[in-house]
Amino acid sequence: MNHRSEESPIDRQMDRGGGGEKQLRVNEQIRISPVRVINQEGAMLGAMPVNRAMELAREAGLDLVEVASSERPPVCKIMDYGKFKYDQKKKVAKQKQHQTQLKEIRVRPKTGDHDIGVRISRAKEFLEGKDKVLVNVLFKGRELAHIEEGRKVMDEVIAALAPFGKLEKTPSMEGKKMTAILAPK
Repeated sequence: MNHRSEESPIDRQMDRGGGGEKQLRVNEQIRISPVRVINQEGAMLGAMPVNRAMELAREAGLDLVEVASSERPPVCKIMDYGKFKYDQKKKVAKQKQHQTQLKEIRVRPKTGDHDIGVRISRAKEFLEGKDKVLVNVLFKGRELAHIEEGRKVMDEVIAALAPFGKLEKTPSMEGKKMTAILAPK
């Protein structure tokens, strides 16, 4: 037996919040009267019955949208609801844009060929994901006497990643490590 009062599926969706995003009541969905009304220019028109507010919205060729349902009386604004929803979607899409991060791969002059291949494939994934890659060749102890070995490893990595990214910072020594930065193309 259904103990819920008779209401449409739309009303139940409103009560649950509309599936993740805040759902606004529009036009005939606004049931509480009186409402405080704001016109399309943003001027306060004051409290009035909901049917009078609907007439004002229709005369302007726009929609009556409940923007603050928790207030007493609820606040409604006369606006173009379709344009409002479009602007909201654009705003959300802009927030979801990718933030470029600096990812790091580390190798040593004595790192094996297969291990370097694994690091290169990982760096390719980073570059394809629009992230920058910092390539570090680390030197320990006597390896500092043979920097050319580390340079060979660095050149091999840069050559393998050339189709996927451009060299942003050329290889240079910083203390006990050689660094280079690649940016996505």
